[in-house]
Amino acid sequence: MTHNAGILDGSPEPSALSKNIISKTYNKLFYIENPTSKRLRPTAYLDGLRGFMALLVYVHHHQLWAHGAGPIPLNAVFENGYGYKDQRHFATLPFVRNFFTGGHMAVAVFFVISGYVLAAKPLSLIYDKDYPRLLDSLASSMFRRWFRLYIPIFVTTLVYVITWHFPGYTVSNCDQQSNLRDELWNWYAECKNLSFIYKEGAIWLTFNVHVWSIPLEMRGSLVTFTALLALHRAGARMRLLCTAILTWYSLYVADAYYCALFCAGILLCDLDILHARSSPEYPQFLTRLGKYKTVLSIIFFVLGMYFAGVPSHNNDVNNLRLSPGWGWVSTWKAQAVYDYKWFYLFYASVFMVASIPNLPIKGFFETKFCQYLGRISYALYLVHGPILSSIGDRVYYAFGWVRLESDESMEYWMHWFSLARSGPMGLELSFLVPHLILVPLTFGMANFVTKYVDDYAVSLSANLYKYVVSSGDPTPAPASDRHIA
Repeated sequence: MTHNAGILDGSPEPSALSKNIISKTYNKLFYIENPTSKRLRPTAYLDGLRGFMALLVYVHHHQLWAHGAGPIPLNAVFENGYGYKDQRHFATLPFVRNFFTGGHMAVAVFFVISGYVLAAKPLSLIYDKDYPRLLDSLASSMFRRWFRLYIPIFVTTLVYVITWHFPGYTVSNCDQQSNLRDELWNWYAECKNLSFIYKEGAIWLTFNVHVWSIPLEMRGSLVTFTALLALHRAGARMRLLCTAILTWYSLYVADAYYCALFCAGILLCDLDILHARSSPEYPQFLTRLGKYKTVLSIIFFVLGMYFAGVPSHNNDVNNLRLSPGWGWVSTWKAQAVYDYKWFYLFYASVFMVASIPNLPIKGFFETKFCQYLGRISYALYLVHGPILSSIGDRVYYAFGWVRLESDESMEYWMHWFSLARSGPMGLELSFLVPHLILVPLTFGMANFVTKYVDDYAVSLSANLYKYVVSSGDPTPAPASDRHIA
């Protein structure tokens, strides 16, 4: 006798089968192995710190986007100091403000970490006096760096602008073309300008303004590789001195804060390697201060967190002088620095990165949460802006965050679930609830982009380098030419 398959013959229920299919599909598309499933590297805390900083960028941009809406935009209140023009809010308190508008601090920390990480392997090879491998390492890093940074930008922005026309929707933060052909040409024109890292003037992509830092990341990377190559034959103390001079020159003379941040990262990495190897060339004054390292680290971390909250609404240093707690500090700014916030963010980021390894907070950045954030940090940085300006804008409209200059296409979304703006500024219920939608969406997309775009960009750049160098002469160079002159 025949019977229908089902529970009695051990087949899964339809609902269980559906759940299994959904689970497998989700894992296939979005699952990323957590780095903590493997043994953590000594510098894993830097990965976690970078990831947490990417989260602060997300928070910063959402705070400004939502609170820029309404009859009284609050962006200036957020980005100025506590008590500025008698505006006093919990979100603008010193130290606290870094968790609401810490995006600028995050970019500075990104640059210091990049300088540190990019220098780690070459410096180790320098101390091992393995100059042939050093040359190979620097050549490979310089070749791969542009592809690794720019391919994810090109892919994510191309998909983003195509969705404006298929399925089709409007965004409020940039001009859209009337047809896909013109849109693609505009995308190409802007991306080609961004791709040249020495382009003068503005380096903005109108359809994702947050990637302005990537050309600076590329420039700082080249400064790192060049400095390591130029100084690889120098003694450790001379290299430290030259790197310190280059850092000072970049910040106090050239107004190249991003170069100063990268160079500071090199300096910190060099010092850590010397200390780990118990090298006699490790600065003696730092050895003598070693017994006070915990106290000094606390002091520097606190100073770093304070400087990280520098008011940053505009470039006018007079605005800084009017902010309570910053009047005297405003006189410290170097004359060469145009945008004053980067002067203070230089010290903020260097102090924090230097002090964290000696403090219990290092353990926080080694947790699964922060390691996961570090794993998806670049993709999160790239996708949070497009999601914010497309879906996020509509979600905020639905919860009552409506701009005065609203266009007709957005009227449909207004006040679907309007909630009272109750609670402290930056923690209003109507601001927090939308993130029940936006956080899973943004992080899910960051997972996807990490797995299918970012990881492929890394492997593609490595394979392309192998292919290019494989075309060279495999015969070893003469002994006199094997080392860098």
